[in-house]
Amino acid sequence: MALRLGDTAPDFEAQTNKGPIKFHDYIKDSWALFFSHPADYTPVCTTELGALAGEAKDFDALGVKLVGLSADDVESHQGWIKDIQQFSGNQVDFPIVADADRKVSTLYGMLDNQDATNVDAKGIPFTVRSVFVIDPQQKIRLILTYPASTGRSFPEIRRAITSLQLGDKKKITTPANWTPGDKVIVHPSVQGEAVKELFGDNVETVFPYLRFTKVESS
Repeated sequence: MALRLGDTAPDFEAQTNKGPIKFHDYIKDSWALFFSHPADYTPVCTTELGALAGEAKDFDALGVKLVGLSADDVESHQGWIKDIQQFSGNQVDFPIVADADRKVSTLYGMLDNQDATNVDAKGIPFTVRSVFVIDPQQKIRLILTYPASTGRSFPEIRRAITSLQLGDKKKITTPANWTPGDKVIVHPSVQGEAVKELFGDNVETVFPYLRFTKVESS
């Protein structure tokens, strides 16, 4: 069955460009961004990995560990990383899982079932651009799937993680097009005296079910 929000992220052991990894041990007590790309030495993926390497410090500031995956072996990863670093000027310091046999890809439902060109020489599907945001309890909190043809926006993924973390701490949700520092929405479960206790008089009621407030993002 497909993975759903709230499921425990499946554990696995695999080789990476940084050595062997046991997934749950590696991400233990941290948030994690686990993402796949179709293949090494491909154009869109090169831009994505370069961009993410450049934003790694921003994810680290949120307490997020980065783990990539590609349907290639470790030797291929090591060679391709040199191209990424030359193209972007950014150092790739996060592990990239080597999943040539597609075991991890199958476990997470990352394989392409749409694009007939997104296959290897044997006709076996490559992965699509899957994104799994996993919390410190190893629960899946966000799932995104992009086609092979469309590069991801990592600032958007970081924005979503910030929203999730803030919601966990402050009992709020975030409105459309929210960015850190904007007004947030009081969670519907917060009622009565709890509203004043949590947010003081800083609540703007539009409808009984739509109440805005301001909270610190840190």
